Amino acid sequence: MSARKQQNRVVFGAALLIFGVLALLDNLNIFSHLNFLHFWPTLFILVGILKMSRSNTISGQLIGGGFVAWGAILTLKYMGIISFNMRHIWPLLLILGGLAVIFKDKLISETQWGGVGEGAGQSDVCNVSAVMSGAHVQNSAVNFRGGELTAVMGGIELDLRGAQLQDDATLNVFTMWGGISIKVPQDWTVMSQGVPLLGGIDDKTVPPAITGKRLFIQGYAIMGGVEIKN
Repeated sequence: MSARKQQNRVVFGAALLIFGVLALLDNLNIFSHLNFLHFWPTLFILVGILKMSRSNTISGQLIGGGFVAWGAILTLKYMGIISFNMRHIWPLLLILGGLAVIFKDKLISETQWGGVGEGAGQSDVCNVSAVMSGAHVQNSAVNFRGGELTAVMGGIELDLRGAQLQDDATLNVFTMWGGISIKVPQDWTVMSQGVPLLGGIDDKTVPPAITGKRLFIQGYAIMGGVEIKN
């Protein structure tokens, strides 16, 4: 088993362990469930850690870091350490959105931040992020090597029917409150290894008669869906 898969198992297992221990302490009247509710924003922290552990792009690291920061801020708020409301932080969200729009071309090759985008390319690696938006991308690479798809409260449609595989390729997917649709050629074999968490990963492809060109789908679908079809 690869080191990345072991890391994902450790993170997910640690999350289950922590919440299991807290629930047990609550049942034993050692720890009040009211105090437990103060820590629900740590779910955002765990989501951010999962995203960052699977991401090889700057945009993916930024999105994961955003989840971690938001979870930490909310946790501190519910613990009474800091006090704020949306009136205090909405200008910061505008600043971050402006920076993302200005520097998106320097950070990643194919990204949609807000709005609906369409694009086509022949890049061997396809990295697409859709945050509160929609993105439709066609890729016709001669030697497709995979990439990273991130959809947060948005959707991504990736059409790979014009692409070719020279070797095995891996697509890392991450969706939360969103959806990802992937279309592949009929002679590709899809190896679905993603983990759905209150979501779904639906492989509708028909396996080819001859197995040779393999596309591995890895990652997480959190309260969202991933669909693969040929």
